[in-house]
Amino acid sequence: MSSKTTANSTTKVQTPENENNLVTSIGLFVVMIALFLGAVYSLSFLTLDNPWPMAVCLGLFFLAYWIPQTITGRSDSAGGK
Repeated sequence: MSSKTTANSTTKVQTPENENNLVTSIGLFVVMIALFLGAVYSLSFLTLDNPWPMAVCLGLFFLAYWIPQTITGRSDSAGGK
């Protein structure tokens, strides 16, 4: 399904399939999954005496979800601009 908003045939149709190339998508995925897995791995160091691994975990989780939705603009990828 296309996200085309006008009937003008000269405008480029922006669909989820042609937003960016495969290399960019894979690169973004690798970086975000590394942040996510780093957050999960930091929990292995969590003890009652040391709260810093939980702080690192929350920070990495936040970055893994915030970066794709705000900086790279992926939160509005299905709608037309």
